[in-house]
Amino acid sequence: MKKKTLVLGASLNNARYSNLAIERLVRNNQPTVAVGLRAGTVNGVTINSEMVDFEDIDTITLYLNAKRQEEFYEYIIDLQPKRVIFNPGTENPVLYDLLRKNNIEFQNACTLVMLSTNQY
Repeated sequence: MKKKTLVLGASLNNARYSNLAIERLVRNNQPTVAVGLRAGTVNGVTINSEMVDFEDIDTITLYLNAKRQEEFYEYIIDLQPKRVIFNPGTENPVLYDLLRKNNIEFQNACTLVMLSTNQY
């Protein structure tokens, strides 16, 4: 099933996991959009440097530490994704509570592992 995914914390640096996640999402034919610090393109996916009001986001996969996530709380809630994936190093109990209050599922997992084991 196709799950439109927002990579939040996307990087143009191909050594970063967010960059690799974009590449693997595209390879797995998952519709992918991205927001990061710097605008650019990775594997044909535009990285926006502003919070774009995307529609029909199924999954947000986080590549921002808890402190950096704070400015995105309202944005994440407003997008109303079905789920948020907290990749290793992004765990955030404050955001967990906000997601629960807004009936948004979340999980601590690794997007790359999920994709490679067909659990995405």
